[in-house]
Amino acid sequence: MRKRLLLLSAYDAPSHAYWRHQLRNQLTEFEWTELCLPPRYFNWRIRGNAMQWASKNSACLARDYELVLATSMVDLASLRGLIPKLAAVPSLLYFHENQFAYPAGRQRIDNIEPQIVPLYAALCADAIVFNSAFNRDTCQEGVRQLAKRLPEGLPAQLFTKLDAAEVLPVPLISAGDSYANRAALPTDSPMEIVWNHRWEYDKGIELLAHIIEQVKQAGLRYRFHIVGQQFRHRPEAFEEIDRHLEEISAFFDMPRGNFGYIQDAHRYQKLLASCHVVLSTAKHDFQGLSVQQACLAGCQAAVPDALVYPEYIPPQFRYQTCEDSRQTATAAVSLLRDIRNKLEDGAWREIDLSAYSGQDLLNRYRDVFRSLINNQS
Repeated sequence: MRKRLLLLSAYDAPSHAYWRHQLRNQLTEFEWTELCLPPRYFNWRIRGNAMQWASKNSACLARDYELVLATSMVDLASLRGLIPKLAAVPSLLYFHENQFAYPAGRQRIDNIEPQIVPLYAALCADAIVFNSAFNRDTCQEGVRQLAKRLPEGLPAQLFTKLDAAEVLPVPLISAGDSYANRAALPTDSPMEIVWNHRWEYDKGIELLAHIIEQVKQAGLRYRFHIVGQQFRHRPEAFEEIDRHLEEISAFFDMPRGNFGYIQDAHRYQKLLASCHVVLSTAKHDFQGLSVQQACLAGCQAAVPDALVYPEYIPPQFRYQTCEDSRQTATAAVSLLRDIRNKLEDGAWREIDLSAYSGQDLLNRYRDVFRSLINNQS
């Protein structure tokens, strides 16, 4: 008989949905029940999810489960209080991200509730996992700094549990041998560059604008595909980016690349497979799924030498960052030039993401699940 798992995703952004789909589709020996809330109204969602689920989904929550798997935005402590039966079920808390490593502007600095709620969840969970060492380390440091600001600090048990947390990345689906048939890039052809991130400030929109401006000024034959999730309000720098791309297209008399979200998954994958480079200008990335998916499709990478990227991107595909975004843009454009030179020589290099896919990673998930379930038995 299959063990019954309850998966709770309180702010089901695309990366969170990708994670749960991967687990459900690849760990079929478990019986999955999923409750998800849409990714909007961030502050309300992180504080109100337990109340919302308890009032609308109490029958589902009170069924018999062997394990609760919750994202770190779930107010697990409150939910276990509102649904007492859940308090007896082993629970695993999964940190896709943490609220300590977001660049300034995400939230008011004196609004610590989005930081505190996951800490309550961490205290009551039986185990904690992070999707990257960068995520874990920045969370641990953020909690230490928060403790210094609070009148009575934070419980020692919390630090013990965070220190014991494992790293389990979001599983990927391998695209096969995406580099095998890559030919040399003709000198008179544009280098196709995809930027596939959310159109929000934390993905480095100002830096992206400076990179494209410098590419235009240097007369480089690069075609940019600016795709990714968009929202009602988008950073003003996209107007500048749009203008630069139009001028590059006119200068070389070539069609423009994609500019806007690609809803169709097949068309999106086809674009990734047709591009030479995936570019990141992110100010934060806790795993970098969009970069990883592009690399699996055969792209080379041009990413900051910071955040999570040193965990899987080789040094020759990382550019140095500094406080001045124009200087950082110069470093990024220099890297793009270097990549182009290598591609013109046919020197494609595969970026090894084997640790993020395959049975070894899935077995690690299985081991954690079964350990928690068996300890309860």
